[in-house]
Amino acid sequence: MTKSSEGLTVKKDNFSEWYSQIIEKAEIVDLRLGIKGFITIRPWGAMLMENMFQLYEQELQKKGHLPVIMPSVIPEANLKKEASHIQGFTPEVFWLKTGEGEEKLALRPTSETVFTPMFGLWVRSHRDLPMKLYQKGSVFRYDTKATRPLIRGREFQWIEAHDAFATKEEAIKQTQEDIDTTEKVMHQKFGIPFLPMKRPEWDKFAGAEYTIGSDVLMPDGKLIQQPSTHLMGQKFSRAFGAIFKNEDGKEDYLWTTAYGPCISRILASVISTHGDDKGLVLPYCISPLKVMIVPIYNLKNKLKVLKYCKEISAKLNELNIKSMLNDSEKRPGEKFHESELRGIPFRLEIGEKEMKSKSLTLFTRDTEKKEKLSAQSLNKIKDLGKAYDERIRKKADKFMEGKITNCKTKEDIKKALNSGKIARVNFCSVDKDGEKCAGHVEKELGAEVRGTLADKKEKSSGKCTICNKPAKEVVYVGKSY
Repeated sequence: MTKSSEGLTVKKDNFSEWYSQIIEKAEIVDLRLGIKGFITIRPWGAMLMENMFQLYEQELQKKGHLPVIMPSVIPEANLKKEASHIQGFTPEVFWLKTGEGEEKLALRPTSETVFTPMFGLWVRSHRDLPMKLYQKGSVFRYDTKATRPLIRGREFQWIEAHDAFATKEEAIKQTQEDIDTTEKVMHQKFGIPFLPMKRPEWDKFAGAEYTIGSDVLMPDGKLIQQPSTHLMGQKFSRAFGAIFKNEDGKEDYLWTTAYGPCISRILASVISTHGDDKGLVLPYCISPLKVMIVPIYNLKNKLKVLKYCKEISAKLNELNIKSMLNDSEKRPGEKFHESELRGIPFRLEIGEKEMKSKSLTLFTRDTEKKEKLSAQSLNKIKDLGKAYDERIRKKADKFMEGKITNCKTKEDIKKALNSGKIARVNFCSVDKDGEKCAGHVEKELGAEVRGTLADKKEKSSGKCTICNKPAKEVVYVGKSY
């Protein structure tokens, strides 16, 4: 038995070690190439992400986005076009060595500086708008902090959507639509609850008018930023001269937005949110396999049982319920362990007794319960899969209950953070004026002011918890990766 197929040796309560073990032993990633910040994603992890990409792309296309493929490199001149953008990203850029006399090229850290000039070429008038595009692939950022597979790295597998509009109102509406996309896919499909946070002025995306990040609470009490959406306004279109003729026939600059669901990082939340002491618990909708079939036989009936199992597997696949017959020479218990470690939603245990009664033993991963399923009712697994996904989503939502604590003092904030919670506090300002107080939060409490809720306006009261000046905002404070 290989090391990766052995069981977990720690419980989820020891989250850091549990996470390190589960991504290796469930064969999600392999770190043995030894390149800091870059990982090898194994077949099980790659198939998972392909299914996640597919669901995200379906939702984006339903909302009018079309796919494109942009270059992986960006000319230095493009990055320099928008001053605050290059200033924000320069420390994180991987520069490629080019030939003598050739322009310096960067591996793309993000793609505003290639989408915007193309919008300028493709959009001539308001009749061409809105133009909503997306691409999937890698982006590269030279992160100097400690890296963590899928959570923090230097290469990310993601989708980035870039949209162009005729008016600011349409662009603002798009940022709200992006939050809805996160809700419909990451929360409703993948079962990951989140808080849409409008970032403070000092923490917005380089070059954006504002940024909304989707914060997800991990089991260790730290926040991880998932899909973010940015109102770019006209900053990039002005930098690149991306103009169009409006309905009045006058020239104007495009209003643009950007949205970035990082699929590899969202996978980290899927693993961490749903997994348990035995391994992964994968949502049915993204699991590469929906059912593992484990034959139970002896020397006398082996061929007969295996033949029947193959028939069941074929029927499942015909019903578009992806299954696999584990006909290896491992003992049934080892096969059970493997299916649970990998998070396969359902397992069918089939022996001579099941073959004769045409009633199969069905094991469900999240409840760990067994029940009988008629061989004539295999299609029922689809409905069981929907119920399964709803169940694990509700369990994740319940985890969030009571995780936000109202705090009136620094000591209250400290207690909340130390107990793995998010602090909700009255704060002086999320404009530049509040940056000094945010610095105190970071230095004294080891946490960050994550911003204000983007989906509703909360009324502050009293004084700022940090500086004691009149509070203008209600902000959320948490530790992050």
